[in-house]
Amino acid sequence: MNGFIRQLRPAIVAVAVFTAICGLIYPLVVTAIGQTAFNDKANGSLIERDGVVIGSELIGQSFSSPQYFQPRPSAAGAGYDGAASSGSNLGPLSPDLLAAVQDRSIAYRQLNGLTDNALVPIDAVTTSGSGLDPHISIANAMLQAPRVADVRGIDLEQVVALVDANTEGRGLGIFGEPGVNVLALNVALNDSANG
Repeated sequence: MNGFIRQLRPAIVAVAVFTAICGLIYPLVVTAIGQTAFNDKANGSLIERDGVVIGSELIGQSFSSPQYFQPRPSAAGAGYDGAASSGSNLGPLSPDLLAAVQDRSIAYRQLNGLTDNALVPIDAVTTSGSGLDPHISIANAMLQAPRVADVRGIDLEQVVALVDANTEGRGLGIFGEPGVNVLALNVALNDSANG
């Protein structure tokens, strides 16, 4: 029995020490660094207006009014549901996917006043892997810009300048493609109309 207790004591001490280090000290240090050095990002890159959180730069959300840029379609729950983040899980030959893309292409062309044979950017008619992508391609934004300018009654050049101002480059300069943050762009549109 004494041998068992001699072996049990170091095991209990090791569990207590590693619990304190990994379960308390490390998380507190990392949280303190995040809150001090990266406060905005550590708190979700939230966008506020008049003290009210209207969204996050990191999570897509729905915009249905034609005066706003439309985001990429979402397959997350009922759409843009952070608790149900996922893609559609439909393969490239799925009849359901092909029908959805066809329907979205027709709706996109109608909304933006494009001809029936106009090419539509792929991100305008397909969902992302997470269903919560906050960005659209520059081509998608430029096709929507004339509609937004027309509905808002402002110069197209002003809308294009806002698209350029809200375009983000490649991740770390090499990953992915440049994209336009839809929420930030729509907030900038509202700010320019109010300012």
